[in-house]
Amino acid sequence: MEPIKKILIAEDGRKFYVRNINEDFHTQFGFVGMPALVKAKAGDVVKTNTGKEFFVFEPSFIDVYGKIKRAPQIIPRKDVAAIIAETGIGRGSIIVDAGTGSGALALFLANVAKKVITYEIREDFAKVAAENVATVGLKNITIKKKSVYDGIDEKSVDVVTLDLPEPWKAVGPATEALKIGGFIVSYSPTTPQVSDFIAAAAKVKGLVHLKTIEIIEREWEFNDRVVRPLSQQIGHSGFLTFVRKIHK
Repeated sequence: MEPIKKILIAEDGRKFYVRNINEDFHTQFGFVGMPALVKAKAGDVVKTNTGKEFFVFEPSFIDVYGKIKRAPQIIPRKDVAAIIAETGIGRGSIIVDAGTGSGALALFLANVAKKVITYEIREDFAKVAAENVATVGLKNITIKKKSVYDGIDEKSVDVVTLDLPEPWKAVGPATEALKIGGFIVSYSPTTPQVSDFIAAAAKVKGLVHLKTIEIIEREWEFNDRVVRPLSQQIGHSGFLTFVRKIHK
């Protein structure tokens, strides 16, 4: 698939993604001609043949991320933010991620970390994730078709993230892969999964359970004097459990 070359945004906030600037771009408001697309730079205004104006800007990570393909359900951005904030992931961090799924979490982590190695056992999911990596254009992600239950190849990593049906089975391999001071973060939708993961971590010397949290996001509507929470909100998506390796 062609990478996104330009973003066109209308005054009402609607975005249009242009992958090929060497041909006319068609919308429900008419088309933007190829010559205008080629010449347009960030901040310019282009018009359709019907006179509709669009503002032009270069796609950022979050713009391209919004167009990735989805196979299984992905971790919401509110939870991704908590993972990054609680573990301090940064430019020097090396992350092991399992399972890959659509690759959404791996992409977000790779956008801020040095390197992400993500494990996936399903060929169809791994294929979708590889397409998404290519779409976003990140070069610091490696996809491995292997179960982390059977072991993690990498050593002295900073963070291991687990989005798995049975995360407790990955506690041993994750602990061996972590450096001292590293984190295991388990994302699970149900409380039995959380309980079993915490119980497994408690049996491993050197691991300490820091906390388990749930992030609730409530967006508000501001329309003149009408100020209220939106009727549809992002409620429970999953529990985040943070464990840290404090000694061997």
